[in-house]
Amino acid sequence: MADATSKPYGLIAEFTNTAEVLHAAEKVRDAGFRRWDVYMPFPIHGMDKAMGLKNSKVGWFSFLGGATGYTTGMLMIWWMNAVDYKILVGGKPMFSPYGAFPPSYELTILFGAFGALFGMLFLNRLPRLHHPLLKHRRFALATHDRFYVVIETADPKYSESETRKLLEAAGSQHIEMVEE
Repeated sequence: MADATSKPYGLIAEFTNTAEVLHAAEKVRDAGFRRWDVYMPFPIHGMDKAMGLKNSKVGWFSFLGGATGYTTGMLMIWWMNAVDYKILVGGKPMFSPYGAFPPSYELTILFGAFGALFGMLFLNRLPRLHHPLLKHRRFALATHDRFYVVIETADPKYSESETRKLLEAAGSQHIEMVEE
């Protein structure tokens, strides 16, 4: 039983097979909801399309990290060799991009990996130390044999009665309100 101070997080609808949850995801997408998700024990082919998901933006974070790493490497080698500690060796130039390429390449890989990691954490709004679904008793079945569609109350199109009707029409037999 929820206390009087807890606020609603969203409606959770339970489905028993992949076809039902795929159909439900298409209905929720077509209804125009933006703040919702599907939880399932294994990946379902076609779920991204059914949910209307686009390509991930993590690649851009990785690209920016890699470009920053390459630039950092080149600038670091240039600064150390041509400005900060000039040592003329055998008449060679103070800076050459050929000599600076190996450390720049390594920094490209390192910063690209950091960009991917931190971009993923940022886009997933992590770390989140608490999620309302984790205290919902039936949600534990999402790792076994149940499929769930959760529509958040923060969605602009959310109306409890209309959303409940939509989920019932999608084939869910068990719909509950999840509290924060």
